[in-house]
Amino acid sequence: MQDFVKIHEDDNVAVALRPIPAGTTLEVGGTQVTTLEEIPQGHKFALTDIKAGSDVIKYGFRIGHAKEDIKKGQWVHVHNLKTALGDLLTYTYEPVHSEFKETEHAYFEGFRRKDGRAGVRNELWIIPTVGCVNSIAKAIEKESQKFVGGTIDAVAAFVHPYGCSQMGDDQENTRKILADMIHHPNAGGVLVLGLGCENSNIPVLMDYIGEYDKDRVRFLQCQDVEDEQAEAMKIMEELAAYAGSFKREKIDASELIIGMKCGGSDGLSGITANPVVGAFSDILCSKGGTTILTEVPEMFGAETILMNRCETPELFDKTVHLINDFKNYFTSHNQTIYENPSPGNKKGGISTLEDKSLGCTQKSGSSPVKGVLAYAEPVKNKGLNLLSAPGNDLVAATALAMSGAQIVLFTTGRGTPFASPVPTVKISSNTRLAEHKKNWIDFNAGRMVEDATKEDLAAALFQYVLDVASGKPVKAEIAGFHDWAIFKQGVTL
Repeated sequence: MQDFVKIHEDDNVAVALRPIPAGTTLEVGGTQVTTLEEIPQGHKFALTDIKAGSDVIKYGFRIGHAKEDIKKGQWVHVHNLKTALGDLLTYTYEPVHSEFKETEHAYFEGFRRKDGRAGVRNELWIIPTVGCVNSIAKAIEKESQKFVGGTIDAVAAFVHPYGCSQMGDDQENTRKILADMIHHPNAGGVLVLGLGCENSNIPVLMDYIGEYDKDRVRFLQCQDVEDEQAEAMKIMEELAAYAGSFKREKIDASELIIGMKCGGSDGLSGITANPVVGAFSDILCSKGGTTILTEVPEMFGAETILMNRCETPELFDKTVHLINDFKNYFTSHNQTIYENPSPGNKKGGISTLEDKSLGCTQKSGSSPVKGVLAYAEPVKNKGLNLLSAPGNDLVAATALAMSGAQIVLFTTGRGTPFASPVPTVKISSNTRLAEHKKNWIDFNAGRMVEDATKEDLAAALFQYVLDVASGKPVKAEIAGFHDWAIFKQGVTL
């Protein structure tokens, strides 16, 4: 295993790939560096003297300013490094167009819905319109487990506290998310469970749902019937019969939409897991498929990389709004824009938001940006898309699914058990995590600093995604987890 990595030739710091004791002399690009103190795994050390106020460079970009003079071989972290970011910025479009070639077709075994969309699961979903009926939804879920079998993969109720006492855009977003969920192709049958007096009641939602398959989507308003549980079970039986008629069939990988998200990052996330996902994204895009990158606050400091990969000036302008609108969201709530990274991130070796963002955006690979999406907006353009959503793991993963992702790739250096409405592949940045939490982690990208190349791991991840799309359960599915979270953005009445 390597002791360290210097990511870019212009960097003035390197990253320890294992704990490096104080007094260790290392050969870095023809220059000897002796560590002045112990460097934890995933953390940075200086390759040259860095004066106070000077730029600290990693990934070939500034990740902050030195708070004080930093000596060659010294540990570089939050005690001597601070963010260099400001607030709203003015951007100039400087397009960077990389050569991008189509590659041969690939296929998975999925479910073809009547509207032509492809699903990777055939599940029965219970979707409450309002939190008041959550307990009923969970009771229906429990009683409906008897329908699992054959080609029906699972039954899940997606409870939430919203759908009433909301105003303006906050209520609009909830309605859009509910409609997105109802249309998601991973569900072979959907019961929309309403109360009757809520703001986002079933009649109101119909305008957001639009056309739908009446065999696949059914509605029940609890206040309208004497025994809602009994009525719901009659509907669930009919939905199970309909969903059970779907069989897996060969579908081109160009119809895959894969969401990309990271959380609980460490100092290796931007070196192993995120670049592997980025290379995966390039593979899928080269086959005509679609990827979606989100968590806008974790683009701050690396946003120009994405802006300049936008295919058109119009997409550049939309990306500028994507970034600045999220900054305004923070300031409108009197919050600091750059209050990041988290304690877990810092413990893992990430020092500033620029440090985190430059690692986070590695997931985008090198493909051109083909689309920029508002929150709850379905994806329209094949290729790499950017989506407006916060960094919160569950909210962002849900947003990816609601924009059309059939699978979410989630990279992590700390580990997490959460799921989302769709299969959520946990990708570890280090082998220790993969071995310690085998019940959470699906794919180990930590091998990139041990015995595998980025290209080999990306190819293996692409095949793993095809397997998951064809029915292979991920660890969260084996555990029976189905989670989601709607982005709360307004007041509650």
